[in-house]
Amino acid sequence: MTDLTLRTGAPRLAVEHSAVEELRGPLLVLRGTTGVGWDEYAQIRGDGDGGAVRHGLVLEVDRDLAVVQVLEGTEGLTRGTTHARFSGTPLHVPVGTGWLGRVCNGRGEPVDGGPPVSGRHRAPVAGHPLNPVRREPPSQPVITGISAIDALTTLVRGQKLPIFSVAGLPHLELAAQVAAQATTGAEGFCVVFGAMGLSHADADAVRATLDDRLAAGELLLLVNTADDPVVERTLTPRIALTVAEHLAFECGRHVLVVLADMTSYAEALREVSTARGEMPGRRAYPGYLYSDLASLYERCGRIRGRDGSVTILPVVTMPAGDITHPVPDLTGYITEGQVVLSPEMHARGIYPPVDPLQSLSRLMRHGAGPGRTREDHLELAAQLLAALARARQARELAEIVGASALSGTDQYYLELATELERRLVDQHPGERRSLEDTLERCWQVAEILPRRELTMLSARVLAARDGG
Repeated sequence: MTDLTLRTGAPRLAVEHSAVEELRGPLLVLRGTTGVGWDEYAQIRGDGDGGAVRHGLVLEVDRDLAVVQVLEGTEGLTRGTTHARFSGTPLHVPVGTGWLGRVCNGRGEPVDGGPPVSGRHRAPVAGHPLNPVRREPPSQPVITGISAIDALTTLVRGQKLPIFSVAGLPHLELAAQVAAQATTGAEGFCVVFGAMGLSHADADAVRATLDDRLAAGELLLLVNTADDPVVERTLTPRIALTVAEHLAFECGRHVLVVLADMTSYAEALREVSTARGEMPGRRAYPGYLYSDLASLYERCGRIRGRDGSVTILPVVTMPAGDITHPVPDLTGYITEGQVVLSPEMHARGIYPPVDPLQSLSRLMRHGAGPGRTREDHLELAAQLLAALARARQARELAEIVGASALSGTDQYYLELATELERRLVDQHPGERRSLEDTLERCWQVAEILPRRELTMLSARVLAARDGG
């Protein structure tokens, strides 16, 4: 990595040490250190390493011992020939609009053949805590072009809304599609996509999906592949969010940050924790997993008096489909809802396989409705979700007594559930639907029911639909 890509703030006198006590996995342990602090940035050189510079962060300091996390790993380093130079400040990256239109690896080094990213300002990758008093409530929608999300679980500027999935489902394709076509309808919208632990085939597919937005200078793509250093994954979302914060709160842009996927990030964190010899928590994840995830997710939002916003859409894969697994479980506590992908819907050929009844956007009322999307939006969404819940009850009853024994009204609900999947949820990969198209599809599905069953729709909304 070039010094232009990862730089520190104005450092105090740099300190160099060579008394290597131990090399363990991605960790370098030094003895006899002085003037070294936690989270400090370091450059590591090995005499047998061809003069190449590696980069590290201080994880722990105990008296004269310093534990350094080496981003490129410690393979090839030896105890007697390794030197570490400490900068005196935490890790900083250049920030600004120069990142847009670029493709970089997980630690911010360009892989698109262009020059290193530079900027007039630098910011620490750990970020700055936002004063809660200055936070502005999320408002106004982010239109993704995905009907199941825009209609029933609307994403709101400043919100953190995860996608919960399992292995084998098209969560990465969905995340890339959202990044490629999302918009707020305002000037200065851009996307930061942080990919972690991808295969090369998946990385190529994501880049192909995002090519148009990259070419337009509206997107930054950070890619950590499966064969990149695992420790790099712990840095990727922090660089993504640091760039996004500057674009939002200093440049006045509305920024969507897509992180795929956070389970890979958590597994990298677990590997580092194990190498440090820390006491494990649930399923061997570190006990501070909750606060670590919160330190990332809580970097989204809006600031009073500033024009921009940071919205986070993290992808979380659930091992064995277990929603109580530590990563989705803790993510659910921190975030404001979830978009849940269904293996059953995927098996029926529905894309995206979003399960509306398991999905929820707790801030939807702040971003949809009169003055934001359309006057009938919230009532229409509530009607469809209520009808879908009734349809599932009818389906369960049909399994007991047979479909022919159901009432005529229940038959209407079963038809509605089928048509909701076919007309509203199912769409071609890459298809971008306008909000008007999406809401019209909602009406087509709702009108399958007799008018007497549309109890969630007000007389005013029904009259407007009838042209009255």
